[in-house]
Amino acid sequence: MSEFDPQYGTPVPLRPGLQRLTAPNPSPFTGAGTNSYIIGTDCLMVVDPGPDSAEHVAAIVRAVAGRPVSHILITHAHRDHVDALPALRARIDAPTVAEGPHRASRGLHPGEANPFLGSADMAFVPDIIVADGDVLDNGESTVTALGTPGHTANHLAFGYEDVCLTGDHVMGWSTTVIAPPDGSMKAYMRSLDRLLEIPHTRFYPGHGDSILEPRKSVTAMRSHRLMRERAILERLHGPDRTVAALVASLYTGINPKLKVAAGLSVLAHLEKLAEEGRVRADGFGVTATWEPG
Repeated sequence: MSEFDPQYGTPVPLRPGLQRLTAPNPSPFTGAGTNSYIIGTDCLMVVDPGPDSAEHVAAIVRAVAGRPVSHILITHAHRDHVDALPALRARIDAPTVAEGPHRASRGLHPGEANPFLGSADMAFVPDIIVADGDVLDNGESTVTALGTPGHTANHLAFGYEDVCLTGDHVMGWSTTVIAPPDGSMKAYMRSLDRLLEIPHTRFYPGHGDSILEPRKSVTAMRSHRLMRERAILERLHGPDRTVAALVASLYTGINPKLKVAAGLSVLAHLEKLAEEGRVRADGFGVTATWEPG
């Protein structure tokens, strides 16, 4: 993140017909801020309006500069990506495009609460619903929806020419938070494989800088997750049988603000392993006791 200059309020040209605008909402969960993108030259598409920031909305409107906008594309309905939508649509009248409303990847267990429920706009409903492989064409630009569930169940990436706008599925500053019940590690790993099927030359993520070697980055991310999975299995053969104990062993020196997210990431790995029959649980969620299957 330290090497990424967000240039708040200023459109950053990435290639002909593609600009990035970074919102001024830095945090431990957003890095330098949320990236919005503008596709096209004469007829535009806007990707992810961003957080509720009058400054950021004004920057998008200035960058659009009165040109027609055919679609507002939404990677997913987390608030840092969609809270600017009402203010933007008051200035730019264009239909929203997404996979669907926000939903959890699985149901809640008895007594379980969703710790990140407030992070999503539960009222968001897209005007146009698309699925993996669907194509949007406004006469100038063609964009392909790529189903990439994992971070959320309704997450999409968008392929444009030979590049991909990856939202929070692949980020340019940190690994993606996979937090059950919203997130699913099994779906996330399948979605990484989905991106490997396509020879993109660049990734442009929802947070952080451009990713110049997409295949190398995705392969490294898969390896990182599989290494974490192996480490969890090794610790389960020892004294660590709870999410809290696994976090303490595996995330030494972590920012205290990120401990909850780390615990949910460990839980996501455990739930994937349980689906595969490799571990079993006594109880549910972060309070369960786990052991090898």
